[in-house]
Amino acid sequence: MRGKEFFCCLVFLAFCVFQHGRAYQEESFARVSGNHFIVNGHPFFANGFNAYWLMDKSYDGYERDKVSSALQQASSYGLTVVRTWAFSDGGGRPLQISPGSYNEDMFKALDFVVSEASKYGLRLILCLVNNWSDYGGKNQYIQWARNAGHYVNSEDDFFSSDVVKGFYKNNIKNVITRINTITGVAYKDDPTIFAWELMNEPRCQSDLSGRTLQDWISEMSAYIKSIDENHMVDVGMEGFYGESMPDRKQFNPGYEVGTDFISNHQIPEIDFATIHAYPEQWAPDQSEDGQEAFLKRWLESHIEDSSTVIKKPVLVAEFGKSWKRSGFTVERRDALYSTVYDSVYASARVNGAGAGALFWQLLAQGMDGNRDGYEIIFSECPYSTANIISQQSRRMAALDY
Repeated sequence: MRGKEFFCCLVFLAFCVFQHGRAYQEESFARVSGNHFIVNGHPFFANGFNAYWLMDKSYDGYERDKVSSALQQASSYGLTVVRTWAFSDGGGRPLQISPGSYNEDMFKALDFVVSEASKYGLRLILCLVNNWSDYGGKNQYIQWARNAGHYVNSEDDFFSSDVVKGFYKNNIKNVITRINTITGVAYKDDPTIFAWELMNEPRCQSDLSGRTLQDWISEMSAYIKSIDENHMVDVGMEGFYGESMPDRKQFNPGYEVGTDFISNHQIPEIDFATIHAYPEQWAPDQSEDGQEAFLKRWLESHIEDSSTVIKKPVLVAEFGKSWKRSGFTVERRDALYSTVYDSVYASARVNGAGAGALFWQLLAQGMDGNRDGYEIIFSECPYSTANIISQQSRRMAALDY
């Protein structure tokens, strides 16, 4: 073969390898297909956990081993998805110091989280802001606007103020386009990231019609899709029903928060639905049996509506039972876990919308300051609870269509 022909062949071969690698990377992103997720053309089920603290603990080098330990243990139990904070707005240990200004060391901590998750075969739901004041939240954005001389009336103006929305969009762009200093891959190009979450538990109680949140979700989800075509987007909501299907409000725990489970998740740029499940918080005056009945109705109604009305997968993105509450027993916690897992599995096995569940929360050993009553620490976990978690991983992983 002559030199020119040989060179052309090498160029063609390199091009094929590049194209194959790019296609493989594109395929490896989690997608939605009908009522379930797929990865590389195969069904994917999200049995997992919450660990909001991963970036925070990665900031301190001497605590990074807790991040690695938790992720390694989770992987060994067959868990596949972890939901965590990709925000820390203002305060003493910020990611975003002020609008558009970032703490590079904290950003490097988030780089480590993404890199470690990839190492242990876990995918990340990265939440972009908090409804609550922990880690800054929407209140910090409101304060930033006031500091800049803009009039904002209340925290709920987070969803309607053009200034505040501009701050939030700028943060979205900076996080999503971040190039990981460990892997060299931009976040928007990294299949380790399962989805971007708009907000942890959004509420807008100044507008119970739901229109304010509906408009905000539409605007922000479309903005994310405009700069990142690879990843899914979810709202991060708890699941309270609203005005679009008033008859379904019977399943709410007696109050509304300005969200609408149906209409919020029918927005085209929202890829899947989420609910949270805390019967002991939401129905505190009911008996254990009453809370169990509430939980079953809550799960069944949302899975049914996701299957038949929204027609998208649904994740139980938070659930748990606290040992700090009166009457707690391991058996009662196991029963709650079993109820959630059985509902999700029963739906998934018949190609319904139940796509996974993420318990709140996983800690590594030695994290006493992060105990909130809901924590699972595998090294301390009763065999019964650990077995329920690993059994769910096995049976969800065995599903195929």
